Amino acid sequence: MNVGIIGCGIIGMKRAQTLGKHKLVIAVDKDISRAEAVAKECGCTKVSTNPMNAILNSDIDLMIISTTNEHLAQLTLESVIHKKHVLVEKPGGRTADELIPIIKEAENKNVFVKVGFNHRFHPALMKAKDWVKSGALGELMFIRGRYGHGGRLGYEKEWRADPKMSGGGELIDQGVHLIDLSRWFLGDLDVINSYAHTYFWDMPVEDNAFLMLKTKKDKVAWLHVSCTEWKNMFSFEIYGRKGKLIVDGLGGSYGVERLTYYRMYPTMGPPDKGEWIYNKKKDDSWQRELDYFISCIKLKQKPEGDITDAKKALDIVKTVYCNQ
Repeated sequence: MNVGIIGCGIIGMKRAQTLGKHKLVIAVDKDISRAEAVAKECGCTKVSTNPMNAILNSDIDLMIISTTNEHLAQLTLESVIHKKHVLVEKPGGRTADELIPIIKEAENKNVFVKVGFNHRFHPALMKAKDWVKSGALGELMFIRGRYGHGGRLGYEKEWRADPKMSGGGELIDQGVHLIDLSRWFLGDLDVINSYAHTYFWDMPVEDNAFLMLKTKKDKVAWLHVSCTEWKNMFSFEIYGRKGKLIVDGLGGSYGVERLTYYRMYPTMGPPDKGEWIYNKKKDDSWQRELDYFISCIKLKQKPEGDITDAKKALDIVKTVYCNQ
């Protein structure tokens, strides 16, 4: 496929490195040096600081949009209007309302919009999904998820701390990943209780959020996201009537990615235990996500983790913020 990338920072570069046989037609960034770095990575010669030079390019089949949050929805909408499939980074926009015209226009133009929920493509979470689908855990009861990092010096001055740019704090940043994963396993969720607060960082957005979400059938997701987690961590626990699965770590500073399965016996007592360790140097979830999306485009099959899923995650974020 012919691809355009708008937003050539750290994530834009990660996306560029997954293109492989696909052709990068143009790289766009307000900082031309970053666009040039991404273009060089892919053997592309065309760069620009103007997104419309990519959006109006009729050679492009797929647009990758990895800007800061305030530009995501508008650039996605413009790309869809010009009949391009889009892979846009999470959360897809600053609010759920920003995504409504994208959903409508994508249907009208018969194109797909996938949101960057790459956590679905981590091997431990993919295997956990397979275990759940197999019935090994029995009927699911609840999920407990925790995700956090400790920030860095000057974090309170970065764009994520500016609500006009980000749309919110830690909840809209790492929180949407936990919400999306919880929906992936349990289905649609409503907010039962929540609290978002700024404990440490001197910024107008929250650095911690606590959520209790519930399905119509009383399955619960109990979630905590934090940027005062002084040792980066990821933990996602899935509890069923016959056992539980725990995903710990995402690689890198979050620790070795690990899936642990505890199977309960009818007689109860100590469970049987199985463990899978994914100690890869490279996070290939980005590659899996792109490959999956391109296969959906070729098969004309609506992808999971799309713009509608992003809107449902942001609906939850909106409710939490409105409850404050």
